Amino acid sequence: MSEDDVRSTVARVGDRLDLGEYEIDAYLAVLEHGQLTASEIADRTDIPQPRVYDTVRGLGDRGLVDLRESRPMKVAAIDPTEAFDDVRSSIDAMVEGLEERYTAPTREPEAVSLVKSRSTILRYLEEVIVDAEYELALAVTPDLLIRFEDDLRRAVDAGVSVDLIVTPAAEAPDPGSFDYTAVATNARARRGITTPVVAVADGSYSMYATQDALRDDRDRYGVIFDRSALGFLVSGFFGTVLWTTAGEHLAEDDGDRPYPRRYASIRRCVKDVIDAGGEFYATIEGRDVETGSPRIVRGRIRDVEFELSEEVAGLTVETDEGEVTVGGRVAAFEDVEAHEIHLGRDGPPTLE
Repeated sequence: MSEDDVRSTVARVGDRLDLGEYEIDAYLAVLEHGQLTASEIADRTDIPQPRVYDTVRGLGDRGLVDLRESRPMKVAAIDPTEAFDDVRSSIDAMVEGLEERYTAPTREPEAVSLVKSRSTILRYLEEVIVDAEYELALAVTPDLLIRFEDDLRRAVDAGVSVDLIVTPAAEAPDPGSFDYTAVATNARARRGITTPVVAVADGSYSMYATQDALRDDRDRYGVIFDRSALGFLVSGFFGTVLWTTAGEHLAEDDGDRPYPRRYASIRRCVKDVIDAGGEFYATIEGRDVETGSPRIVRGRIRDVEFELSEEVAGLTVETDEGEVTVGGRVAAFEDVEAHEIHLGRDGPPTLE
């Protein structure tokens, strides 16, 4: 709905429902009795006799009553279903048009938010995509892929590494006619219309929503993790459940991106180390698994651990203090839980 259409619809609905106190009293009296004269309306309400005629003519102009010109004039009720039928359809159209323009008021960010408005879910999805600085994990429908194509192109051009899942696979654009390498570093298609819409920026700012939430289903919801440590739940779900079961490969980068690189996902980091081969160095920001204290690890990567299922990934780093094992979020067996990994070829990268 265009802005002019929304404006005129709001004005039309407002005009129909802008009833004064006298108009409300007269209208309810007529509805209750079916038909009344002006004098009878005055007798049954507190409307002064001189104001009755103007009041009922105002109701007639709005199409809420039928004025029968006789002596005396009779005011007949119109079935409210008929009288307000166009208003109901106008309200539905107005709400839809207003929702398209709705922006939630600025407020202090919450770690976790539950949202039910389709427009708000889409706004958060756009924010996650745009806010990604170096890594983005994304599962979207074909319609959403087209909707956010320009944002994804800008992210890839800015050096953001993008893992993209398009679902359902049967509706994904044909790689022969759609350039997936322009919007993703790696792209796969996943079978099944029940796959949720997921987005994770830099391992922390993330959102999860059902596909129904972005259709017309009233049972809609989305969960937003606003730069929260709980974002690893969405990131882990994407990496171990969605990505590993997205069987159709649509595009994959050629590994020409320069180093140093930053990673929020240890799985992605380990894969790059294996695929590229040769010597690598890392600087890792995280925390000690036993004490929970912040910890920075710098050194040469001596070994990697990686299962073909992509569910297990880890690093062994040779430091000045000895070997340190590094795992992903909520690591238990390794020495350090990695939050951000900087990977370089010539030496441990310097943190920004």
